[in-house]
Amino acid sequence: MSNQRGALLVVHPSRPEASEFANSLSQKLSALGFAIFSNQPSLVAGSTNYDRDRDLSQIEVAIVCGGDGTILRGAELVLGSKVPLVGINLGNVGFLAQVHQPSLDEIVAAVVAKKFHGEPRLTISYSVERAGKVVNTGWALNEVTIERGRSQMAELFVQIDKRPLSRWGSDGVVCATPTGSTAYAFSAGGPVVWPEVNALILLPLAAHALYSRPMVISPDSEIVIDLESDSADIVGDGIRTFNLVAGDRVTLTKGQNSIHLSYIESGVFTDRLVAKFKLPIEGWRGERA
Repeated sequence: MSNQRGALLVVHPSRPEASEFANSLSQKLSALGFAIFSNQPSLVAGSTNYDRDRDLSQIEVAIVCGGDGTILRGAELVLGSKVPLVGINLGNVGFLAQVHQPSLDEIVAAVVAKKFHGEPRLTISYSVERAGKVVNTGWALNEVTIERGRSQMAELFVQIDKRPLSRWGSDGVVCATPTGSTAYAFSAGGPVVWPEVNALILLPLAAHALYSRPMVISPDSEIVIDLESDSADIVGDGIRTFNLVAGDRVTLTKGQNSIHLSYIESGVFTDRLVAKFKLPIEGWRGERA
């Protein structure tokens, strides 16, 4: 095994500013003796195509040049390790990246010194059982959704901790982590949950039901959802998709692996929340007298 230090640069493939930033970072780190790996080696000069099975043990840090979607892709590449995942947001302010973009020199100094402020983030694991056999498994950092088929609503029978909760005729259901509470779950009317809170969020989408409120559930609970309509899709983080058929059983639990989301500078989630939503912290009634 090589003793050379290694860094993974995860780049959004269609944003020129992301590849430009990654190239500058690659040049500086290479000059300091780092081996550079990338998911897009054709866009990052001096980098090697990243092979998870071969290269993960050599990676000290994964730096994502892009937005929150690219960070989710980066999470795929380091799942199961303790590699810090650092998001450098090059567009709109994202919840998974820092509010203020650090300079190249600040990033390089942090990488060399291995100085990051880490936030271990909860994940969700899911499995699909069909006729008594597991036919699909997956995971998510943000959320797992069950989405209706094109022609009909999803008929779902929801159970928590082996007890029936409700039947929902709906557009689907979202099960989110605190990290994902500001993504799809928020758009669907769910609560904002601080990342330090250890919990799962469950909420139906446009449900035809007497009770269809968002729920915050213990991370030690097991959520089971039986599909009673003809078809639906299960989707992890908008990336991993599997087609469901009538009779399929989906089981959702806390994931065994955390993602070590990390930052160059220390900060608090409140600042990211205020920046993302441009919250009027002075109050709608104006300044105090």
